[in-house]
Amino acid sequence: MLVKNQGATQSAIALEDQFGAHNYHPLPVVLHRGEGVYVWDVEGKKYYDFLSAYSAVNQGHCHPRIINKLKEQAETLTLTSRAFYNDQLGVYEKYVTEYFGFDKVLPMNTGAEAVETAIKICRKYAYEKKGIPEESAKIVVCENNFHGRTTTIISFSNDETARKNFGPYTPGFVKIPYDDLSSLEEILKTEENIAGFLFEPIQGEAGVYVPQEGYLKGARELCAEHDVLFIADEVQTGIARTGKLLAVHHEEVQPDILILGKALSGGVYPVSAVLADNHIMEVIRPGEHGSTFGGNPLASAIAMEALEVVKDEKLAENAERLGRIFRSEMQKLVDHSELLVLVRGKGLLNAIVINDSEDSSTAWDICMKLKENGLLAKPTHGNIIRFAPPLVMTEEQLRECADIIAQTIRSFSK
Repeated sequence: MLVKNQGATQSAIALEDQFGAHNYHPLPVVLHRGEGVYVWDVEGKKYYDFLSAYSAVNQGHCHPRIINKLKEQAETLTLTSRAFYNDQLGVYEKYVTEYFGFDKVLPMNTGAEAVETAIKICRKYAYEKKGIPEESAKIVVCENNFHGRTTTIISFSNDETARKNFGPYTPGFVKIPYDDLSSLEEILKTEENIAGFLFEPIQGEAGVYVPQEGYLKGARELCAEHDVLFIADEVQTGIARTGKLLAVHHEEVQPDILILGKALSGGVYPVSAVLADNHIMEVIRPGEHGSTFGGNPLASAIAMEALEVVKDEKLAENAERLGRIFRSEMQKLVDHSELLVLVRGKGLLNAIVINDSEDSSTAWDICMKLKENGLLAKPTHGNIIRFAPPLVMTEEQLRECADIIAQTIRSFSK
């Protein structure tokens, strides 16, 4: 492996600072290579990746099967646009709909695009199938949601960092508290023209908030009772991350519309998808929605291989087993450290809450120390650290990482 000099880190950071928009605040580490659960920086230091590109790299960095499929298809045909058929898309559409149990898929590229697509489908279904007056459809969303950063999506966010000075905002959304069935029931009973309920099965960006048992099933039943589309954003929680293929499967419910992205390609290429059954998806007709890159042959081939890896390597089962071990080890820390408040999560999507205010630097400082100790993680909402390693991790590797986290936490004093 090429090891660059120590000035390479600052040089790379300086280039981004000078020529790139300042829309992120990364940890000061410049990554050069990845393999499985590991990444290496430009100076040759090796780290455990405990973020997985926000759960896009569930299958591990540069999984050889996915990379080989990428190379094979890239040398054959990459893009046709949807002006023509290609020999990969139909095969992929059959594969992915059968894989997740739906009739139809609308292929897109990014998670935010997929959320926007689901919103458009939901509204059109409301007007054409439910008889809601045009321009009147409302979609119920949850407080502290994160569905992306497009203009429409930030319109129903309560994150002022994402919202401030980006208005005017898109109307048509009603916010209710997360994990509160009584609020959902009340809004469905009293508010007119409700078309759908858009939710995250676990709120990842908000700090890995896991709803109480029965919430998803109860919400599914309420939506069915009121003829409201149940729309699951599983861009981060889906594809084995939480110990099931989909997080909604923990309560054995099936959404009306399923939104996927991130690990749909194993982090190799932007691929997202919206899935629904025929009676919903048939409202979309030629010319009404699309994307030049959506459904391209390269994306289709990569996505099929990425999903095959999830199935063949039993990544959901591995995430479930290792997640229980990880939370058990973190709970020991919580029990013996005044610095930690709690640990929560499902599968290998977990978080620890720091005993400090959201505007403190403690969580950031801990992540900086974790970096020094060979593990990369990132704070969210100031005093929360999210832990989401690739699902190909072994128990031995997980326990080594738990030890790194424990040693790092113990090095801080409250």
